[in-house]
Amino acid sequence: MYRSAGVAMAWNVFRFCTALRGLGSIMILLVLAIVGVTYYAVVLCNYGPALLTGGGTTLAAFAVLLLFHFLLAMLLWSYFSVVFTDPGSVPPNWNLDFDVERGETAPLATSELNSQQSVALGNTANPRVRYCRKCNQLKPPRCHHCSVCGRCVLKMDHHCVWVVNCVGALNYKYFLLFLFYTFLETTLVTLSLLPHFIAFFSDVEIPGSPAALATTFLTFVLNLAFSLSVFGFMIMHISLVSANTTTIESYEKKTTPHWIYDLGRKRNFAQVFGNDRKYWFIPAYSEEDLRRIPALQGLDYPVRPDFDGMASNEMFIR
Repeated sequence: MYRSAGVAMAWNVFRFCTALRGLGSIMILLVLAIVGVTYYAVVLCNYGPALLTGGGTTLAAFAVLLLFHFLLAMLLWSYFSVVFTDPGSVPPNWNLDFDVERGETAPLATSELNSQQSVALGNTANPRVRYCRKCNQLKPPRCHHCSVCGRCVLKMDHHCVWVVNCVGALNYKYFLLFLFYTFLETTLVTLSLLPHFIAFFSDVEIPGSPAALATTFLTFVLNLAFSLSVFGFMIMHISLVSANTTTIESYEKKTTPHWIYDLGRKRNFAQVFGNDRKYWFIPAYSEEDLRRIPALQGLDYPVRPDFDGMASNEMFIR
């Protein structure tokens, strides 16, 4: 009976993951549709025509449209960077010998690799290396298997249906920028359409066709909802970056006060955004940061200098 229930549950989960894979371009089209509706309401229905009014109204409309287009460009750049950037896959035949006390890595010899595989599969006396049974390969530190993508992802944070991709080591910064610019853009749209929304419920006669008024109303509601929800999501990820952890690691309760990857807020920030300030707000990295910060490659992560290897080994490999 219990075996049947377990099989049924596994089957349901598999069907759910398959359905998420099938969303694919539908979610991208949905995002573009929301952007299109917003663009129509803000630019074509309201602030575009206001440019011809003259005086202060024209200046205000120009300022809104200039900021709107800038934020929209940065939003779409960040969004498609997340969509089309591989979050990080385990290199073929990858193996690792990890010294938790020094935070150093070195390849294992073939004989050692076979020994480590047996340790990872059964012997927990020295569980230095994790093993993925689904991919049939060793897993680097902070790597997790994604059931939707069907592979192991480096420093996996979560699978996001909105970007139709996993968020991991190589595109996490781009995802955070996507949240940041989405919040700014939706907040701008909400504030700029607020007078029109208020006028919608007043006795004032509003110029424009019924379709334009309905689109303005819908755009205001959508952007207000997205602004509030993205703000909460963004605050959560700011706390994760400041502690140098991920959504999965926080749910697994690995991030204790002695979390081995917590290097301090400044260094934790650099592990995601790099040190070059010119690149902090664009979805790209400088060549120097890619060369000098191994964590940006997703395979090697520095640990706290005061880390007690013996006390934290079990927490790290769990």
